[in-house]
Formats: sequence, C-alpha cells, structure tokens
Amino acid sequence: MPPRTTDSAPERRDDDQPHPDQETAGESSVGRGPEGASTPGEGAAAETGDGARPDPADGAEDGHGAAPVPGAVGTSGAGAPGREARAAHGTESASRTQDRLRAENKSAAEGGPDGHGSPPPGNKGGAGADNASRPHALSGDDVGVEPRVAALRRAADGGRRWRAAHLAGCAALLAVALTGGAIAFGGVRDGRAGAGAEAVSAAGAPAAGVLARGDLDSGIGALQKHLRAQPRDFGSWATLGTAYVEQARTKGDPSRYPQAERALQRSLELDPGNDQALAGRAALAAARHDFTGALRDADRALKQNPYNERALCTRIDALVELGRYEDAAEAARTADDRRPGVPVFTRYAYVKELRGDVGTARNVLERALEAADSPGDIAYVATALGQLDWNQGEYKTALGHYARALAADEDYLPALEGRARAQAATGDRAAAVEGLERVVARFPLPGPLVALGELYEDRGADGDRAKAGDQYALVDAWTSLARAGGVNADLDSAMAAADHGDKKEALRAARAEWNRRHSVHTADALAWALHVNGRDEEALPYARRATATGYRNAAFLYHRGVIERATGNDSEARDHLKAALDLNPGFSPLGAREARTALKALEGTR
Repeated sequence: MPPRTTDSAPERRDDDQPHPDQETAGESSVGRGPEGASTPGEGAAAETGDGARPDPADGAEDGHGAAPVPGAVGTSGAGAPGREARAAHGTESASRTQDRLRAENKSAAEGGPDGHGSPPPGNKGGAGADNASRPHALSGDDVGVEPRVAALRRAADGGRRWRAAHLAGCAALLAVALTGGAIAFGGVRDGRAGAGAEAVSAAGAPAAGVLARGDLDSGIGALQKHLRAQPRDFGSWATLGTAYVEQARTKGDPSRYPQAERALQRSLELDPGNDQALAGRAALAAARHDFTGALRDADRALKQNPYNERALCTRIDALVELGRYEDAAEAARTADDRRPGVPVFTRYAYVKELRGDVGTARNVLERALEAADSPGDIAYVATALGQLDWNQGEYKTALGHYARALAADEDYLPALEGRARAQAATGDRAAAVEGLERVVARFPLPGPLVALGELYEDRGADGDRAKAGDQYALVDAWTSLARAGGVNADLDSAMAAADHGDKKEALRAARAEWNRRHSVHTADALAWALHVNGRDEEALPYARRATATGYRNAAFLYHRGVIERATGNDSEARDHLKAALDLNPGFSPLGAREARTALKALEGTR
C-alpha cells in the first residue's frame, strides 16, 4: 500500500466556473468546496473545501434520498459482505431515495409540509398521522465495463512491476478519468444574479411525474433545471445535495461528494439551520466516514425537526460506527417511535445483530420485508436477510433471500455480491467468480475486489495469481480516489492491506481509525494489523474486544483464534477457530483454509 496521496483538482477561479448547462446528471466534480468551516447561525460546520465560494445563483444540485457510505456493495476484509449495504451506514436504499425525491418534490409543488421538513404529530398529514398506520420494529412479536471503470482498471493495470511509483499518482489520474475533467456544479459567469432575492421554499420544484421514472440521474437533472430557474430554493438545494451523496454510493464514485457539499452549503447559506440541509450534511459526513461530524449534524437537524427521518437514521449509523452500541439501540427505539419504516427497521436489526441477538434481528428484518412495498425496498431488505443468514452459515436460506432480491431488481449489486459469496461458500466457485466479475465490472469497490482476488488465489489456475494482484491493486486505486473525494478510507485500507498489501500501512491505517472510533470492526482491524506485523501480545486485547459484544462474525473469531495461538493460548485458540468454522465455514476461501490448517495443528499437539 503506497503512502496516501494529496493530489486534488486545481483551484477554480471565480471567473472560471462553468455554466450550468455544461453539466449533465451523469457528470461529477472534484473541485473544491466553499470556503470556511461554519455556516451562518450554525457554528462549526462539517468538513468544507477551500476553493472559491459559488454564487447563490449558480447551477443546480439536490435530492432527498439516501446517504450510505461508499462501499455499499461490500466492505473489504473477509467475512463482511455488504456490511454497509445492510444499512449499517446508509440512510436509505437507492429506491427509497428515488421514492423520497418523488414525494418531496410533489409535496413541495403542492405547498405541503415536507417542503421544509416533516411536522410533528398532530398536523394533518404529518408524521403522527402517518405513523398511526405504520408497523413498528419494536411492536408485536454481463454488464459491460463502464468507461470510468475501464479508466480505473487502466490506472491500476501494469502497476504490479512498478507498484509504488505508479500508484503515487493514481488519485490524480482516477479523479480526471472518473469525473470527465472536473466539471463543477454549475454557475452563472456574470455575477450574483438574484443575490438579493428572498430565500424560497421548494414550491415550484419539479413535479412528481418528472421523477416517477425512478431514475436518480434524471431526477437530479430535473432539479438542476429547476434550480437554474429558482436559485434561491433552499429546499431543493438540500434535496439535490443529498441526492448527489446517493449517486456517489450507487455509482461507486466518491468524486460526487465535493459536489454534494457545495449544494448543501448553498442551502444553508439561503436558510441557515434548515433541517433538510443539516440532515443531508450529516449523511454526507457519514458517507465520508466522519461519524463524529455526522452525529453532530444529525443532532442539529433533529433539534430543528425531531421527525426528520434521514437525521434519525444517520444518528443511529453514527453511533453504531463510533462503537456506542447502547446509545445506538436507544436511538433506534426513538427513531422507531417517531418514523417507523424500512430504514429504521434495518438499523434496529443491525444493532441487535451486533449484540449477538440474531433471532430478533431476523424477526425485525422479516417484518421490514412485509412492510416493503417497492421493488427497491424489497431488494434492499431481502439482501439484508441474505447477509444475516450468510453470516450464520445458512447458505441455502441466504441464496433464497438473494433470489427474492434479484427478482425485485435483477441488477441490485449488493444482492449479486451476496449471492456470489454464498455460491463460493457452497463450493460453486465458477458461479461465484462470474458473479463477482459482474459486480466489479461496474463498481470496483474494496469488498468485492478482495473477495474476487481471493477466489482467484484459491482457484490457482494459470494467470490467477496475476488476476488476484490486479484486484488488490484496484483496491489501492479506489482508496486513492476515495481520499481525493474527502472520504476517510482507513478501515478499508487497513483490512485489505493487512492480507494483500503493505503491512506497515495496514497498521498505520488501523491505528488512525481506532483513534477516531472504537467499534468492533475497528478493534478487529487493529488486532489483525498488529498480528501481521508480529505484535500479537499487543493485538490480543483488541481481538477480544472485537468479539466482546457477542457479534457472531466468523472472521473475527478466526482472527482471535490465530492471535491466541501466536500468544500461546492454545485452548482458547482451538475454541475460537472451531467456533469460526462451525459458524460460517465459507467465510473466506483463504481464511477458512488457514483456519482449518491451524486447528488441525492445534489438535495434533493435544
């Protein structure tokens, strides 16, 4: 793993901003955000850039959708398929984002309350009226290779021989390749037209029919057009900013995040303290793995509007990722009381799973699947159920859930990835390789890249070692791009590098992540990074902490067993290696094989 790079797009001058018509819904920006770290009336803001501040009358951006972090198709490291896709991080599914885009723009056009946040219970049509009829989680019992992916592959290809020199400039190459030349979010070149106008609500935003196609890119394009006509519409700026976050997730393109940041900042400049923008900024911070910032902005949004669903969900995500599981459970109960629905149900289930309560997690997800009424939500929840069952080694049941997800949405990448992992675990390696190749052809994210590389290594055919090396090089390339987009990629970097890269870099990244947050995942990452660097005595307390909540994760148990064996704790090592293989014998093609070898050696020394 090479040192992190600091390449970024050149600073944009005020007179060099492109016209709004130069940007399409499919283009991205790696330009820098507005100056300053605070918003009028709001104190310290979430992370902002240092470039020129755009005009209030500049082009258009927004969407009121989800905000999961990059890597939703999976996270790096064996045994963690689609962890972020099961809503551990994300605000909503992609389909739910599009649904909310339609709903909010329809409400705004009709002058409804969601033009500026949901009202408290008691208001006609508000959260209370809606919740009365909603179920509660706590109640009752070969897609072709896209040009940007091809560019990323070219950037990584050939780097095996001169790896360090090649990857040193990777972030800059990828930033240009994936963004079509750093298109900014649009602007008016000749001054601040409309700067004296009063801020307006979302009235007049695109009608619901414009977004009814369910196409996020088209919805974003419609909002851009609306904002060119109504540049003072703070609600649509907030919606657009959050839609960019969702677009970054679904396209695996972190270069959208600076664009989202500017749109959300614009909304706050027009209406300081509006809950839509604060919730969007919280989602953006979570997407960039700044969970402290995400919690801060979610709390600010909820102070303005206690029923803001995105803020409620992002607050749960942030607490989970900070390792504050009791607080996360309480936040999930609060969210379920205020805004029950699929996004809250999936989070509540994940909090339960992290505490080892798999039965409750499954029951809640099954209830969420019953409540799901759109193809996107069905795919989303069925995939979460598949991942839960895969984690317990119940591969046949998992494959059934993935089949249901793909029946609802045949291109849903988390389900394609999960199905491939389950196929690998059942011994159908050919189908698993084909499935993961299909996933990474579209979105080369760390989780599926590592999984595919390990399948190549396990197969061991001619050329497979080189193919595996290509996948691991692409993880490095993705990490560089993510960092260029303001994403903290240390956890992904640590897990991938510990097994397939620079071990010293793995330890640096794992320590840095542990200093930011104390979750079971960061504890496991630090334990394993210490182990591969020969520091097992130091690693053991972290390995024990990773498994202390009762979270049933075979990779964590495997790591702990290996570390215990290295420190002379043979009895405990046998217990945990056996537990890993009993729980999920196919958790990783390479890790499971090594676990069996280590366990056999320990049994022979009895």
